[in-house]
Amino acid sequence: MHEILEKIKNIGIVPVVALDDVKDALPLAKALQEGGLPCAEITFRTGAAAEAIRLISREFPQMLVGAGTVLTTEQADQAVAAGARFLVSPGSNLRVIRHCLDKGYLFTPGCSTPSDMEQALDNGLDVVKFFPAEPAGGLQMIKALAAPYRNVQFMPTGGITPKNVGDYLEYDRILACGGTWMVKEEMIKEGAFDKIRQLSQEAAKIVKKSRG
Repeated sequence: MHEILEKIKNIGIVPVVALDDVKDALPLAKALQEGGLPCAEITFRTGAAAEAIRLISREFPQMLVGAGTVLTTEQADQAVAAGARFLVSPGSNLRVIRHCLDKGYLFTPGCSTPSDMEQALDNGLDVVKFFPAEPAGGLQMIKALAAPYRNVQFMPTGGITPKNVGDYLEYDRILACGGTWMVKEEMIKEGAFDKIRQLSQEAAKIVKKSRG
């Protein structure tokens, strides 16, 4: 497995972050790191994403910073140029997949059907983002997909909460889970970084309890 994927697996929960203001990037990174989740998937849903990735990568080099909601080849190039070490998309855009593979980027496509899975496998990818996790059938659906696709590992995102994340993490085909509950947009906008640190600590404890 790719070294970065191993690190993501060890962390267990990837905070999925939407940042509207670049000024929040560094205090957020500090809170996550101190809370025991030294990882962030900065989504390209806002114009602040690339600069946030750049700042965190520079000031917190020990953190694993990636880009989410990567929908185009241009966004992929922009994210990597900013310092993103992994890229994630909500779907399986074949043009984006092949571009990232050609460039040597670590890319995880979103999959929720057997056809999505086979497209990923056909391109040599065996780690997929299962999205939207809970609306698409949750852990039961993942287990159904995992049966015929024995070498695939999953990163479920969407509807993951402190109440169900432990169940996901206990299943050995789950690489890690993406979550937003510890980095909600309103908490970031309010500067509630102590709360983010606390929720991150609680999340890290769930990982430890679930995986030993």
